Amino acid sequence: MSTPTVPEDGMRINKYLSRAGVCSRRKADTLVEARRVAINGDVVTAHGTQVHPGDTVAVDGEPVGLQEKEYLVLNKPAGCITTVSDDRGRQTVMDVIGRGDANPAGLAPVGRLDRETTGVLLLTNDGDLAHRLMHPRYEIDKIYFVETRHPVKPHQLDQLRRGVDIGDDRPARAADAAYVQPPKKDWIALKLHEGRNRQIRRMCDALGHRVQSLDRVQFGGITLHGLERGAVRSLTEQEIADLRNRVS
Repeated sequence: MSTPTVPEDGMRINKYLSRAGVCSRRKADTLVEARRVAINGDVVTAHGTQVHPGDTVAVDGEPVGLQEKEYLVLNKPAGCITTVSDDRGRQTVMDVIGRGDANPAGLAPVGRLDRETTGVLLLTNDGDLAHRLMHPRYEIDKIYFVETRHPVKPHQLDQLRRGVDIGDDRPARAADAAYVQPPKKDWIALKLHEGRNRQIRRMCDALGHRVQSLDRVQFGGITLHGLERGAVRSLTEQEIADLRNRVS
């Protein structure tokens, strides 16, 4: 596939930065406001500034260029952190997919899974799509299988649906909660529309349950399709279209 090019009539700087995999368009506007973006050596000061064919764009002095869009799903293993790099030398999801030393496409994880959580993790250089998938207004389904040390009682499933206090400014609630394989009660499925830090572990802690394992089995309709732990694959054109439809 060929590298995208700037149209003859130009491209807004925020769209260019998004297409370059730098960030979302909204974040690009923030970079412009902070005077961190330059075109042909001149600092950009207006959101509507156009990039034209042949222009050189830089962020913080580093040149950036348009990238072919890439969309991946990783079956995240336990023990790696969901970040592009780590100054403490810990294994990252980029190391797992073989992009730890070089990431010319500008791939980044969509949201986070904590270090010991496994399962579906999307990675892309499509900043706009990534931003929308994580925005609360679109209520993207995220489904997790949770194994607890002790059985979860039926009324506690109701509590998870109604909401529990996890110490934030508002209760955390599951869009749905059910047993994965009834009558087994120490393995539950939770559907979330939000993604606060360690939310499921904190929700379970609030009910007195220790999480033994936590596996995300679906994100916005994307599943692993038999993908082995630690393996990665490209999303299909249909999967990409479905994700875009969810946030349109």
